[in-house]
Amino acid sequence: MKHLIFLALSMQASIAWAGGAATLGKAVSANQQVSFEQVDHSSWDALLRKYCDSAGFVNYQAWQRSPQDQAMLDQYLAHLSQADPNKSSSRESQFAFWINAYNAVTIKGILREYPTTSIRNHTAKVFGYNIWDDLLLPVEGRTYSLNQMEHDVLRKMGDPRIHFAIVCASIGCPPLLNSAYTAEKIDSQLTFNSKRFFADRSKFSYDAAKRRIAISPILKWFAEDFGSDQATQMRRVAPLLPDRGAQTLASSGRVSVSYLDYDWGLNDQARRK
Repeated sequence: MKHLIFLALSMQASIAWAGGAATLGKAVSANQQVSFEQVDHSSWDALLRKYCDSAGFVNYQAWQRSPQDQAMLDQYLAHLSQADPNKSSSRESQFAFWINAYNAVTIKGILREYPTTSIRNHTAKVFGYNIWDDLLLPVEGRTYSLNQMEHDVLRKMGDPRIHFAIVCASIGCPPLLNSAYTAEKIDSQLTFNSKRFFADRSKFSYDAAKRRIAISPILKWFAEDFGSDQATQMRRVAPLLPDRGAQTLASSGRVSVSYLDYDWGLNDQARRK
């Protein structure tokens, strides 16, 4: 009987969660707000090093079973809510903040739903909960969804490498870096993760003789961020490609481009065993 009661309550909680928005972090008074440069990402870094492997897969099972580390993630999200975008800060610290915020909110969203097989299981298009729109982080008097962080903030910062840093918890997306982004290292971290992305043959391959490139559909979905036409887009990513032959082909402006399938399966370490 106790088992049945617990199951019923769990189902009710799941329905309530799936039906509407959920706010993470906390409301912060003006005298508690700090600049992006004062935000400490060390706890997020520690969690990533503990639960994310070098390939970007996450041990959601172990993380979910640790109340202490779940609380640590909640405390980090609350700390992010202390940031005030109006206070003077470097572009690098802004980049690091929003990339970390996006990835931490995504991981929190998956942990709330786990076990699950894909983030797409939690993206209702008409009615019900959509993780990209309804999981909200308060920052300086407003709330930011994942879509708002990506489209209203990060994309407007003008560096398309963000598309190889922010992670949708899927195998087809960039691998989650198993350390926090920081202002001091942001440029090298963005370049590293971008190159790692294209070194994966499920994200990029080419045939020099036939002048063909097959590439992740991220380059199709966000084409405008890489340039106004395909030749410009290929030249933009050329320095990030895995070898000289690929770089030369992409830079030539004379190449046919096709798009690979995108794997929406969860980046779950349990799937790799």
